Amino acid sequence: MDKSLTTTLLFSCFLLISLPVSSLAQSCGNYSFSNSQEYSACNDLSQLNCSLHWTYHPSNMTADIAFRKTGASTTNWIAWALNPTRQGMAGSQALVAYQQSNSTMRFYTTQVDASGSMQPASLSFGVRNISAEYTGRDMIIFATLQLSASLVSTNQVWQEGPLSGGSPSPHSTTGPNMQSVGTVNFVSGTATSTGGGTSSKARKRNVHGVLNAVSWGILMPVGIIIARYLKVFKSAGPAWFYLHAICQTSGYAVGVAGWATGIKLGSDSPGITYNTHRKLGITIFALGTLQVLALLLRPKPDHKYRLYWNIYHHTIGYTTVILSIVNIFEGFEALDREKNWKKAYIGVLIFLGSVAVVLEAVTWLIVIKRKKTASSDKHVNGVNGYGSRVQQTA
Repeated sequence: MDKSLTTTLLFSCFLLISLPVSSLAQSCGNYSFSNSQEYSACNDLSQLNCSLHWTYHPSNMTADIAFRKTGASTTNWIAWALNPTRQGMAGSQALVAYQQSNSTMRFYTTQVDASGSMQPASLSFGVRNISAEYTGRDMIIFATLQLSASLVSTNQVWQEGPLSGGSPSPHSTTGPNMQSVGTVNFVSGTATSTGGGTSSKARKRNVHGVLNAVSWGILMPVGIIIARYLKVFKSAGPAWFYLHAICQTSGYAVGVAGWATGIKLGSDSPGITYNTHRKLGITIFALGTLQVLALLLRPKPDHKYRLYWNIYHHTIGYTTVILSIVNIFEGFEALDREKNWKKAYIGVLIFLGSVAVVLEAVTWLIVIKRKKTASSDKHVNGVNGYGSRVQQTA
């Protein structure tokens, strides 16, 4: 029975490690709209957590589009625009939406002038079926565009900014707001970002998130589960220690790579700072490094300082894992990419928590049973006159 439980645990844990890579790597193509609308093309825009979905109809040169902002605030406005004359918001032909104080959505078209004013106005091309919705934390603009030959492949720009007195106010002129420009080709189904290599940053953000979720958020907790529960099973022998060490050291190695990508992202994104996420990341990396170095100073089991080393090892280990889980969710909030990322990791935590609860109960039953057996053996041996020898050997 012990052997089967050990095998089941190991198989489940290592199978679990492979899940986040595919689950966390979701894209705009996995998104389901509340109106069941489907689009033939979509692109994740690399700034402001937005995506553009569309279906192009070559017969009449129209495009059904949906511009989506994830993690949208009801105190902000959003806008998506085409600009055939230049890159940037000034001079663009824009669709604007925001939630009003009565919780209804306001949406309209505007021609943005050099001052940034966004008063309602007709565009140089036809727009029909325009609407907007706020669902969950997604704000979405829907429309059908009547394109011309010069607009089927042109510049695009997207923005968000604060509301003031129920009307749009100027957006920030630093960081992502100044990099949210690119091109879109409705025919080929491609879109590019030209705001300082932002498509590369999007890939780096994905790599950073996956590496840290797998290392600090999965491998480390799995290593703790192995150390806490497998050693109770006699069939595990010394294997539990080696599995624990492999999990922790490999988790640390992957975590270092994730930490390095985070540092690189920070240096490539001046003016964009996630203070809590950054500080927690530095703390976790420092604690993880201390934990790995502690292996070099690990006393023998009968050493007088082994108790203090165990206290240190357990305290640092549990603290690192708890802070890591908190910081992973901070990362989800900071990037606010596809909701499936967060849902996938919550599923991982529920699975690990369930495994830990079951094994906690099983190991306590085993420990109690062994204590009862040892007490019974001691009592029997004592009655037969061998009690003193049992005490000596103990």
